[in-house]
Amino acid sequence: MSEDDERAFRAAMTDVRRLPAGTPRPGAPKPAPVARFTRAEQLDVLKESLLPTTDPALLDTGEEIVFRRPGVRDEVLRRLRRGQYAVESEIDLHGLGRHAAHEALRAFITDAASRGLSCVRVIHGKGRGSGPRGPVLKHVVNHWLRRMDDVLAFASARPVDGGTGAAYVLLGRPRGR
Repeated sequence: MSEDDERAFRAAMTDVRRLPAGTPRPGAPKPAPVARFTRAEQLDVLKESLLPTTDPALLDTGEEIVFRRPGVRDEVLRRLRRGQYAVESEIDLHGLGRHAAHEALRAFITDAASRGLSCVRVIHGKGRGSGPRGPVLKHVVNHWLRRMDDVLAFASARPVDGGTGAAYVLLGRPRGR
């Protein structure tokens, strides 16, 4: 350090006084608390939305989802699509990550079937907040419902009941099982 620099430094420090002993020094402000599991769920949904799917059934859903097991008559599916069965219970999966939604849906369908309910509504959302890949939950709900033994048929709901963001699900044990 040159003499000029040292003189300039001392001149700048003439009014500075030492802090009294015992005065705590100010620290960096603490970050606002963030719910750990909410953040983890959001990261799961984001990761899932970026993964390519390998199941063609998940790619071919289009706007409306429709499914019926062999042996379920056309008339039954037609009435289901028109909302002509009384919805006896419903579950809303909005905001859940893939794993939490799967567990909630499985438990809901199992419980509804064990109580003898015949028609329920599953609200999966339209995926408007899912980014360029489209609705994550809608696609996986379509896939999961097809694999559940208690599900005989399902179809996207009428607009008054949630439209393509919800599905009517007809329950009952498939024959021969």
